[in-house]
Amino acid sequence: MTITIKKPKIYIDNIIFSLQKSGGISVVWYEILQRLLTDPEIDLHMIDLPNQNIFRKNLTIPSKVLCENNLSGYPLNVQRYLNPKTDGKGIFHSSYYRTSSSGNFVNITTVHDFTYEYFRAGIPRLIHQFQKSQAIKNSKKIICVSQNTKTDLMRFFPSISQENIKVIYNGVDLVYRPLEKDETELFQICPFSSGEYLLYVGDRKSSYKNFALAVKTSKQTNRPLMMVGGGPLSEKENQVLVNVLGKNRFKILLGINNEQLNRIYNHALCLIYPSLYEGFGIPVLEAQRAGCPVITTNKSSIPEVAGSGAILLDEITGNQLADAVKFLEDNSEFTANLIQKGYQNAERFSWDKCCLETKQVYKEVYEEYF
Repeated sequence: MTITIKKPKIYIDNIIFSLQKSGGISVVWYEILQRLLTDPEIDLHMIDLPNQNIFRKNLTIPSKVLCENNLSGYPLNVQRYLNPKTDGKGIFHSSYYRTSSSGNFVNITTVHDFTYEYFRAGIPRLIHQFQKSQAIKNSKKIICVSQNTKTDLMRFFPSISQENIKVIYNGVDLVYRPLEKDETELFQICPFSSGEYLLYVGDRKSSYKNFALAVKTSKQTNRPLMMVGGGPLSEKENQVLVNVLGKNRFKILLGINNEQLNRIYNHALCLIYPSLYEGFGIPVLEAQRAGCPVITTNKSSIPEVAGSGAILLDEITGNQLADAVKFLEDNSEFTANLIQKGYQNAERFSWDKCCLETKQVYKEVYEEYF
């Protein structure tokens, strides 16, 4: 007798790749998809949209996996707010707060953070809140990327049963690691010496990221500032940096790959991560895996993710950041111990584990509803 094992039929919505060229959610979605695409235990289908995302271009998606996008006649800035229709029945999991408009599908929503709710205002916040709330209320299971995000979810949606919430931590790419002795040269686009510069990774424009404090710290410690990601510098940003730091005392790198970023982490004096709020905070783990000391805040999900492998500041000011940098400079034994704790902490997180736990949610939902 042949036993047929029913594979969960999963429809994946790749809308996030059309909403951003890079960014943390794109990283998460890319890491999960590259594992699901080679997983024989699920019946995978995808809605894919036009995009210029740097992570999407590294995915090879077979044509047999792609399904028709019934909203393709609408502009992308309209599609993002519309729910696609899918044929048949199965699980629908969107990368960014869409749900299936078909009655035979069970929705799963991943909630990354509540930055709009805490830090945005006006029409953008209202639109985002409405779309997010509709996705959450119409989903049978909600995945949160940290316990802190789950706490925020329960604050804003107290009627959601905790039984329907699953915390699944993000991972960190294994490419981040201490360099071997024969790998220690910096690549040509880095103008600073090893151990000379402070590193800032990610968004500079959101007020809660506190990029201005990273600039102030660079000035107070007389160390150059290396920035990675966050989009090109505007003329105004560039002029401010020239005025505060000096013409040759800062550098921004855009579109670099993980291997190159690993080198940047390896050669930095430390990562300055002054954010007041993160749903997760992947750069903290990248730095820890690369052996780069981390100075950050004791806020939101950051202590949950960083563990004891970072300097966590309760109050964040330029003076406190500068004092922390100088403490690292003057206390080599403490710094070495902090780096070792960072290695150990980062071992708690992996993309394989993240994907495995996500797949387990699919199986549980599929067995319950189909």
